[in-house]
Amino acid sequence: MKSRHRTWLWTLIVVAVLAAAVFAYVWKPAIEPAQPPAEFPEEQLLRGKNIAAAGLCVVCHTAPDGQRYAGGLPMETPFGTIYTTNITPDPETGIGKWSFEAFDRAMRHGVARDGSYLYPAFPYTYYTHLEPDDMKALYAYIMTQPAVRTEPPKTELPFPFNIRPLMAGWNLLYLDRSPIEPVAEESQEWNRGNYLARAAGHCAACHSPRNTLGAEKEGKHYFGGGEAEGWIAPALNRESPAPIAWTQEALFNYLRYGFDSGHGVAAGSMAPVVREGTARMAESDTRALAAYIASLSNEDDRRAAPLETGKRAQAESTLSPPATEGARLFASACLACHHAGDGPTMFGARPELWFSTSLYLDKPDNVVRHILDGVQFPADDDLGYMPPFRYSLSDEQIATLVNYMRVNFAQKPEWSDLAAKVEHIRSESAQ
Repeated sequence: MKSRHRTWLWTLIVVAVLAAAVFAYVWKPAIEPAQPPAEFPEEQLLRGKNIAAAGLCVVCHTAPDGQRYAGGLPMETPFGTIYTTNITPDPETGIGKWSFEAFDRAMRHGVARDGSYLYPAFPYTYYTHLEPDDMKALYAYIMTQPAVRTEPPKTELPFPFNIRPLMAGWNLLYLDRSPIEPVAEESQEWNRGNYLARAAGHCAACHSPRNTLGAEKEGKHYFGGGEAEGWIAPALNRESPAPIAWTQEALFNYLRYGFDSGHGVAAGSMAPVVREGTARMAESDTRALAAYIASLSNEDDRRAAPLETGKRAQAESTLSPPATEGARLFASACLACHHAGDGPTMFGARPELWFSTSLYLDKPDNVVRHILDGVQFPADDDLGYMPPFRYSLSDEQIATLVNYMRVNFAQKPEWSDLAAKVEHIRSESAQ
């Protein structure tokens, strides 16, 4: 009996020690409220402004028709809807009482000032790599923005995702805080782009697939394509489906101006990335980011004039005369703005759809969303707007039009059950 009691006693001790260790690891103390400095050096503020643009802070922390940085943007995730927080320096509803220590902990560890865990929809897994001076500059810039007193909706995920301390285990598995070391064999520009993409820019957050726990897949999957807000973020590595290779110059045009003739316009979830981010960064940083991303595909430049000419001629041959229902729909709804040649440029840019990456994807979502809802918020006003066809074309007509472009422009097989897919996206995006 004594031996059995000793066994139970030691078991209880081991369990208690393990429980204490888990508690010590999970529990994070609140950091005392603090009054941020009233002023910061101008040079530091300019640096912080550039990092904020690269980090797209205002994109996620601004609700539709809301005030900048005041939060409230609903972000749909596989685990439920997450609402972004108010990061203005308002002391009651924002982060006006956050010291730099509290800010740095949230950005690097995903733990708020009060000790609660943040969800990785906030990309602290990338921001953790920011250099110390960049982090201090970002803090300075955010703390000098106008304070907005507003409380966004609270995030309430279903069980068990509503148990925030579970994020401690997630962090243990997936939060890599090692610094981004320069690669000696690469240029200074490439290394700068690598840092921007993997730290502030968090590009792979959308352009890499994720596992069942929401962590980014790495290795061969890095930049292998993902999804964001219902849009497909195509692969930008060797698996890129783009018919014309993404050169450094093409990427710079796209990221800086929202348009490249061989790839089209930045629309959907990419439009605000350009409008509030890569178009506002230092031009040298946009070029560095383009240099780094272009290197991931490691392809020969396929953007040759014969390829463009041949692809255009092949696509246009189905339009004269428009002998099919799909060709007639394209001629009546799309051709005026998406034609080639020397005719008038209508309503801004004139992207040629036969070079559109969206037509080469495995899923039709991007093409369908563009036709249903058009382009209401372009990356730049000069690019023009696209009207929605939600109310003028039926599901069957959109399916016919999309598959016409898919087959004749991309020379890919039709997407199956497309009318049902259009109906689903129509009802989903109308909410």
